[in-house]
Amino acid sequence: MFYRPEDGHGLPHNPFNAIVTPRPIGWISSRGDDGTDNLAPYSFFNAVAYVPPQVMFASTGAKADRDGTKDSVSNIRQSGVFCVNIVEYAMRDAMNLTSGPWERGEDEFTKAGLARAECETIACSRVAEAPANLECRLTQIVELEGASNFLVLGEVTGVHMREDCIRDGQFDVSTFNPLSRLGYRDYAYVSDVFSLKRPGE
Repeated sequence: MFYRPEDGHGLPHNPFNAIVTPRPIGWISSRGDDGTDNLAPYSFFNAVAYVPPQVMFASTGAKADRDGTKDSVSNIRQSGVFCVNIVEYAMRDAMNLTSGPWERGEDEFTKAGLARAECETIACSRVAEAPANLECRLTQIVELEGASNFLVLGEVTGVHMREDCIRDGQFDVSTFNPLSRLGYRDYAYVSDVFSLKRPGE
């Protein structure tokens, strides 16, 4: 099968996001100018550079009360900071709950029953029990093609790692089974890990 996106695919559901998988989930916490915390998952997320460490996430769609975008991007525009919380399999239901179309000002930490902690380098809350948190300073927001598509880039200014996730001096993902997004309503988690040496090593 071949299709051009502008012509449509003719299938019951869009296959694009099922093709680009698995995708890590950036559980983004931010704070509005009224002091309200927000927490929402984004599966267009990844790390993009080592030195300095940098991450990105993309927001698609908009809420009527957020000037052409969603709560996360609107808050980050105002504050210039955000935190990426890593999602473990055990937190899948809480993560899913925070993806809802809640009203502006709704506190997803409270709604999902999640403990929060204050970040160290930025004025923002983080998911206290997450396997890891990346505190970020906004570097740029890029408006992408299409309606309400925004790419948010940030430099990591602080890193939290849960102690039980560190084994033999390494951050070990097998200790918490990171959750990833597949297509449609499907998810997966990492349970098996293997290593490959690069040529010449």
